[in-house]
Amino acid sequence: MTKSNSRESQYAIDPLFLDRWSPRAFTGEVIDESVLLTILDAAHWAPSSANQQPWRFVYALNGSEDWSKFVDLLVESNQEWAKNASALIYVVSRSFNGDFSEGRKSYTHSFDAGTAWGYLALQARLSGFYAHGMGGIKHEEIHKAFSIPESYRVEAGVAVGRLADKSVLSERNQEREVPSQRKSLSEVAFRGKFIAN
Repeated sequence: MTKSNSRESQYAIDPLFLDRWSPRAFTGEVIDESVLLTILDAAHWAPSSANQQPWRFVYALNGSEDWSKFVDLLVESNQEWAKNASALIYVVSRSFNGDFSEGRKSYTHSFDAGTAWGYLALQARLSGFYAHGMGGIKHEEIHKAFSIPESYRVEAGVAVGRLADKSVLSERNQEREVPSQRKSLSEVAFRGKFIAN
């Protein structure tokens, strides 16, 4: 059993997994691009099916000329707080192996891109930052804004930043600004059978 960050695991895992969480309160301070690239470098070392490495990362740093464009591509409820992040990243995955015209769809591209996101989140924490993944993004608008080909899927957005006091958030988000708990392991891991719950 491991205890950290107001969380408790059933088994002795590294505290890093409990310390990683998805805050919304960010300071908005500048992140050096080399630090962000270190975080993305860790992400790109994730395992992938047949070593296809389907993930792609499109990013902007707070204060850059692209910042407003990136913020505008989030749904409004995420714009409210993510505008104070140090960086915004859109995670995209290549949904076809090889040539798109050959029609060989990759079954695991989203799974692999999700693994890369997990590596990103852990390296952000190791680097003194937090990463908050978001499904609340304007998927089709992102496709158009970056001329992303049809053979790629826009997966998610990620806000990266340093933790601020929750008082910078709206009252609604202040109430949500706590590390979330998890279901018990027995609700998600089944020996020799599957249980739909």
